[in-house]
Amino acid sequence: MLRAGQIIHLLVIATLCLAVIAVHSADMRMGGPRFEMSSIFTSRHVIYAGIAVIAMLLASRLNLREAMSVRWWLNPLVWLLAGSLALVALAMVPGVGVQFNGARRWLRIPGLGDINFQPSELTKWAIVLVLAWWCAKKHEVMHRFFRGVLPALCIVGFAAALVVMEDMGTAALMGVVAIILLVAGGARVWQIMLLVPPALALAVGAVIMKPHRIERLMTYLHPWDDMQGAGYQITQSFVSFAEGGFFGAGLGNGVQKMGYLPTNTSDFLFAVIGLELGMAGVLLVVGLFLAMMWTGLSIVKRCPDKFGRLVVLGIVATLVLQALINMAVVTGLVPTKGIALPLLSAGGTGWIVTAAALGLVSSIDNANHIDAELAEEPEPALPSAALSVSATQFD
Repeated sequence: MLRAGQIIHLLVIATLCLAVIAVHSADMRMGGPRFEMSSIFTSRHVIYAGIAVIAMLLASRLNLREAMSVRWWLNPLVWLLAGSLALVALAMVPGVGVQFNGARRWLRIPGLGDINFQPSELTKWAIVLVLAWWCAKKHEVMHRFFRGVLPALCIVGFAAALVVMEDMGTAALMGVVAIILLVAGGARVWQIMLLVPPALALAVGAVIMKPHRIERLMTYLHPWDDMQGAGYQITQSFVSFAEGGFFGAGLGNGVQKMGYLPTNTSDFLFAVIGLELGMAGVLLVVGLFLAMMWTGLSIVKRCPDKFGRLVVLGIVATLVLQALINMAVVTGLVPTKGIALPLLSAGGTGWIVTAAALGLVSSIDNANHIDAELAEEPEPALPSAALSVSATQFD
């Protein structure tokens, strides 16, 4: 019988296979190069998917519990977060970071041509690990605001404030996941509620700071008023789902992807899946994420240590909430924001780092099974000669 960690592996591989097919189909263009099936196996996306699977398998062999015995400034989790934040700041430097669609979120990897790296993807997962470590380390005082909650909030606040300058969607996701972890780690709900007013004020300030965010908000309220301008992308997404219907137009047969639907391989890939695979494809994607969530929560229930439970909970919450936000954006339920569909939207950084995070979930499940097997092993019986000697000692 498959263990939960092995099921996670299979689900990640299945999702990446769907991603490779969907991204290649969405990338077709009128008048573009002739499409051949053989080109899929040598494409950049297949290489990314292969690296992602390798990263997941390597991460599944790590022992995260060792981080609990390392002091603060020597802890690799702390350095992981600090390094990722330094890269986020570096990506904002003009001339260093790569700008796309008005946002400067990427760094060019030297020697690899036009291949970029998105540091905020790494920060998103690093903050989960650091918060889980903090809550487990300070579990006895997590109900106290100044000793338990406030230091954690300072870490999250600094990271979110840095990320929100160029990536509001990821910053909001980090904040929501942080609240979930803090409450699960022992913080009082009323302590978190005290932070709602300043958080809303910061969110409003972040929107006002970037004029295009105000435009997105107005487009969300009235998407059909400017179909050829600000509302073009979301209305084309609506048209894609409408044309797909229940059975879809067929893989490779979608018309909206032929230069009509912007960012159709990344943020709006879900619309292309709905266009070509119909409701069946949409349900397949939703089913994959629900299966990951269900399997991850089953690991949380069986995990004996708080650190492991919080790590798995944070990873599962980040994955599911990001998928939910992307689907809500593509279907027009929330304002448009640049947040990818995890493990599906094109992007090497997202695939690799997300797969590695889910590999950590598998590693915790492996540790749980090892602990359970050790607990079930009976104590070795003493040899009969030793028993006779012990009996004579008490005669």
